[in-house]
Formats: sequence, structure tokens, C-alpha cells
Amino acid sequence: MGATRWGICSAGKISHDFLVAVWTLPPEDHQVVSIAARDLSRAQEYAKEHGIAKAYGSYEELAQDPDVDVVYVGVIHPYHLPATLLFIQAGKHVLCEKPLGMNAAEVKRMVQAAQEKKVFLMEAVWTRFFPASEKILSLLRQRTLGDAVVLHAEFGFPLLSVPRCVEKELGGSGLLDIGVYCIQLACMVFSGEKPESIVASGFLYKTGVDNMASVILNYSGQRQAILTYTMTTTLPNRAIICSTEGTIEIPGCFWSPTELVVNGQKEEFPLPSTSQKLNFGRNAVGLRYEADHVRHCLLQGLQESPIMSHADSELVHSILDEVRRQLGVSFPQDDA
Repeated sequence: MGATRWGICSAGKISHDFLVAVWTLPPEDHQVVSIAARDLSRAQEYAKEHGIAKAYGSYEELAQDPDVDVVYVGVIHPYHLPATLLFIQAGKHVLCEKPLGMNAAEVKRMVQAAQEKKVFLMEAVWTRFFPASEKILSLLRQRTLGDAVVLHAEFGFPLLSVPRCVEKELGGSGLLDIGVYCIQLACMVFSGEKPESIVASGFLYKTGVDNMASVILNYSGQRQAILTYTMTTTLPNRAIICSTEGTIEIPGCFWSPTELVVNGQKEEFPLPSTSQKLNFGRNAVGLRYEADHVRHCLLQGLQESPIMSHADSELVHSILDEVRRQLGVSFPQDDA
């Protein structure tokens, strides 16, 4: 197999950052061959900026491009399902931004479609592919610090002025936008185990979406994840895993970790530098790790990732559904 040939679905902020990140990878391994947006001029603008040969004014055209191996889906949340199904039906592999679906039912539909078409599908939970996350997983699997007992994680930024974060028709929700990072971390730390119980308490914004909540996930053996997210203010944005024989601290930006403190010993995992502007902070260049992981999966002929599997996505979304139920947040997609 030569270079993995990427198509980009949407010309939004996250797609820009993904493109910048991919260009830090070897060109013999990764090529971006086309980009599509609902506004052709927007796609052409991105194509010119990022040196992409083809620009389309519809996602259908991208789905039919014979030169595309895998599509990165960076549209807003409510469009993940239709866009992903479009590409799967066209026989394309798909890397879709988180949350994969608006609910667990949508995730199941996408997974089933991918399995039927025998194509690769992965939710783009970029956190799991950072070298620092690989180190955390290694420590947990080898039980270097014993067994994980308590996880504390928090994620907060003032996002109430961002329409896609607060407008229900745009898929707005603090849980779906940033709280999902806390939930997926708990699922990772506790090895994909289903919580025995879920307790959620929080507040809704005037638009009817959640803007702040704390979630407790109770696991077997008296283990617990305590998670807080908010769109009203900035939190320290750290996470700490307390095990029977020590601690793993992620001091800041735990969703894009570049530093760990393991039993008081600090270890850094520097990112490659880029001169290009990034919309979601300098750590966004770390999107390169998930892109490279997709390539390695495709080279092995895999249809799902061993690190962010279909079962992982289904578990995360089942928890998201229950948290939303307790908070009183629903979307039209829940009635589909």
C-alpha cells in the first residue's frame, strides 16, 4: 500500500487543524487528495490554502471520488450520521469526529453499516493516540501502580457564545462537546467496563442544552470516576488517576496530554512544531496521531481500532445517553 489517501468532509475549524496535523506526517504515508463542503467556494479556499488538488461543493461528490481511501468527517454533530453513512455506503473508510453519533442508537447504525460494507470506522477520540496516553495505558495494563481506584477529571471553558455549543439544532451540549472527553477517559482507565451506576447533576442553558454537570460513574469493587464539565468558565482542566500503589496526574489539557506526573516524577511528551495557526490550541497538531493510527489499522486490514473500538464508542454513548436523561436534555434524533 502506498500513501493513505484522505478526503476531508467539511471546511470548518477542526478540519483545518486536522489538515495542519496531517501535513506534519511523512508525505509518502499520508496524502490529502480532496475536500468537500456544502459551499464550494469554502472548499476551494481550503484546497488552495492546504495544497489539495480537488474541491467539491457536495459530500456526494467526495463519496464518489475513486482516489479517496478514507474520509475524515468534521461536520457538526447532527450531521455525523448522514455523512458517515454516505461514505460507508460508497465503500470508503471513515474517521468521524467525536461524538460519533447524537446517541447510542446512531452509533449502532453506523457500526452495523460499516460491518456490512466491510470498511474501517473509528470515532476520532484523538486523546487516546497521544504518546502520553499510550504511556497511561501501558501503566494501567501492566498494573505498574496497582489497580486504578479513583479518577478525577474536569474540563471547562467559556463556550456559551459559540452557537454550535448551545443551539440544540446544531447539536449543542456541554456533554457532547467537552464532557465526552471526561467520559471516554473513564472508559479508558477502567478498561471498557460498564459502570454499575451513573449519577449526574447539573444545569441547563436557556436553549435547553446542558452547560454544566458533574457525573459520578460507580464501578464494581468500589471504584469511581468523578467528572465535571462546564461551558461557563475555565477549569484547571486536569485529571488524576489514583491507584492502589500510586498516582498518574495529567496536569493540564488531559484531552491532548503532553505531560504526565507519575508518582511525583514528571515526564514530557513534546509535540512536533508547526508554523501554521491552529484553531484549537497548539496541541491540535496531535491530531496527527489518530490519523497515523488509522493508516496502521488499514495496513493491517482492520475494520475497527483496537484502541478506540466500536464497543468503546457504544459504551461511551450509552453513558452519554443516561447522563442526558438524568439532566433532562433530549434531541430530535432521540425520537428517530
